[in-house]
Amino acid sequence: MLLLAFDTATPAVTVALHDDSGVLAGSTRVDARRQGELLAPGIVDVLRAAGRTRAELTDIAVGVGPGPYTGLRVGIVTALAMGDALGIPVHGVCTLDALAYAAGRDGTVVGPFVAATDARRKEVYWARYADGRTRVEGPAVDRPGDIAEALQGLPAVGAGAALYAEAFADPRGPEHPDAAALAAFAVETLAAGLELLAPEPLYLRRPDAQVPVGYKAVTPGGPPPRG
Repeated sequence: MLLLAFDTATPAVTVALHDDSGVLAGSTRVDARRQGELLAPGIVDVLRAAGRTRAELTDIAVGVGPGPYTGLRVGIVTALAMGDALGIPVHGVCTLDALAYAAGRDGTVVGPFVAATDARRKEVYWARYADGRTRVEGPAVDRPGDIAEALQGLPAVGAGAALYAEAFADPRGPEHPDAAALAAFAVETLAAGLELLAPEPLYLRRPDAQVPVGYKAVTPGGPPPRG
């Protein structure tokens, strides 16, 4: 197996390449406004660093959020396009699961904890975990104050926990998902004969961009409709 993994659901544009033995190369850049500019060069750089080509890939794993509409669709559309062009399967991984897996693997947390990322609008995307691999609640999107009591006493990882430290008992790193952890999670899951998610976005709410109220499709005085 040679699996390419990437995630653009958060400000981190992260890419990694994994074979059955471990991560061969990885790249992460944090820039909330440039996912579309950074992902393709990141993929090229990782393949070059590993001395591999796209033709050698057997699988793609992509973070499916939850995350903001614009950033999230960059990764998923890229994954689907590459998978179709190469004729290889594309697997989805919940971004919060990848974050939780990384925190559990490096010893940041032991036992029950919460993973939370910034959802903007003074909200967080969050999920609760029994351990680094076992999600027991979520993903969901809420205001931190609305869930603080229910999650009281649980350690928390992710940028959402760091941003709203008053609502999370024990915020700690990592803040953003890492494609190396996402790739390892995907390889481990597939090797166990288990299925990953479909490569479909977990938006959890309507996009920020809205059609203006009272919008008129045809302006007065414009040319008459054809027909």
